[in-house]
Amino acid sequence: MLSLYNTATHKKEEFKPNEAGKVSMYTCGPTVYHFAHIGNLRTYIMEDVLEKYLRYIDFDVKRIMNITDVGHLSSDADTGEDKMLKGAKREHKTVMEIAKFYTDAFFEDMKKLNIKRPDVVEPATSCIDEFIKMIEVLLEKGYAYEAGGNIYFDTSKLDEYYVFNKHDAEDLQVGVRDDVFEDTNKKNKTDFVLWFTKSKFDDQELKWDSPFGVGYPGWHIECSAISIKHSGEYLDIHCGGIDNAFPHHTNEIAQSEAYLGHKWCNYWFHVLHLNTNSGKMSKSKGEFLTVSLLEQKGYDPLVYRFFCLLSHYRKSLVFSYEGMDNAKVAFNKLIKKIGTLKAEGELNEQEAKPFVEKFKEALDNDLNTSLAITALYDVLKAKISDATKLYLISDFDKVLSLDLIKKANEKDEGANADLTAKVEALIAERGEAKRAKDFAKADEIRATLLEMGIEIKDTREGVVWNKI
Repeated sequence: MLSLYNTATHKKEEFKPNEAGKVSMYTCGPTVYHFAHIGNLRTYIMEDVLEKYLRYIDFDVKRIMNITDVGHLSSDADTGEDKMLKGAKREHKTVMEIAKFYTDAFFEDMKKLNIKRPDVVEPATSCIDEFIKMIEVLLEKGYAYEAGGNIYFDTSKLDEYYVFNKHDAEDLQVGVRDDVFEDTNKKNKTDFVLWFTKSKFDDQELKWDSPFGVGYPGWHIECSAISIKHSGEYLDIHCGGIDNAFPHHTNEIAQSEAYLGHKWCNYWFHVLHLNTNSGKMSKSKGEFLTVSLLEQKGYDPLVYRFFCLLSHYRKSLVFSYEGMDNAKVAFNKLIKKIGTLKAEGELNEQEAKPFVEKFKEALDNDLNTSLAITALYDVLKAKISDATKLYLISDFDKVLSLDLIKKANEKDEGANADLTAKVEALIAERGEAKRAKDFAKADEIRATLLEMGIEIKDTREGVVWNKI
């Protein structure tokens, strides 16, 4: 049975969905004001593996992802500049132009990394009515209040607020960044904005009418409302990067359970950071590492996916070009080894079974992709038919999504094309030598071809060749 580490309970638990055989899964999507960096994409890779493994073990999965195209502020204190507005100013475009461009870029990166597009992708700007309805209910229930023109969630009304970490309220910082200042409208430090009005953000490009005034939603309300819209009152798995656990996911739980009146999500799946030698990767410091930049430096995007799979998702992963070079060498060797397999012999399902069990055992143990890769290497080393090996490689790749057989075939086709070009060039050179009556050189070329494993015959129709 699949066991996952649940960040909310701080322990590994056997996965049991609310409805037998079905899984509702929510993924925090990107804020589309810039390209996704590869640290963001590590999270999406590991979520993709989780989704595909759930399908592999016969669950019917419905995965939902939001697109944050409004409301995500550059400060964690619910104050400051909206990230979308920041992107629009940077590139002298409208917010919607920025959102469209970077949403398309995000899904292009996902495609390059073989990350499956979620079943539901919902931009925040298409769910304003749902946000308003949820806020109205929270106001009616006494979980929200108006101050300074904005609507805030009142965390003091909760029995427990800190789900993922046991913070000391006395020591609590206003946000997770050093440059955050306190919002004096709040009753409590941990309260957060559900709706901003124009009284505070007159330069905000996107605004909507609401019972609370003309304005726009806060970031946290978006994920709760979009999840409930598409998965109902009960969610099985909520995914995201560990940096979202507080305050974003903490606030999601607070408002969702206050709105619904019961527990909302059973399992929280958080992926740890991708770091550089100087610390956590971000868009604002150091080299802005994107999939396109890796491609420019000569890396296949799937080498980066392979690099991520070699580490456990609950361990911080340090990115370096040396590490990528090592992954590239290992990946190419793996592809080359697979390319030597021939679809000969018969598939032996009994021989395949223990390898499948080992693969599943690895992933059942809190999605241990490193051991799953080891199971793949065990297949290549095993004394079983090539047909069985190819079957297992194809089967495992339903989850790993490394295009293993496809790339091996492409490499083989490329090698064959190179060989054909070399052989035909040597045959042409031999023909020139014969016409010049340089028979010694012609014999030398024939010997060279034999060393390459190529046999040639002179016929009336010309020279024919084949591999020995």
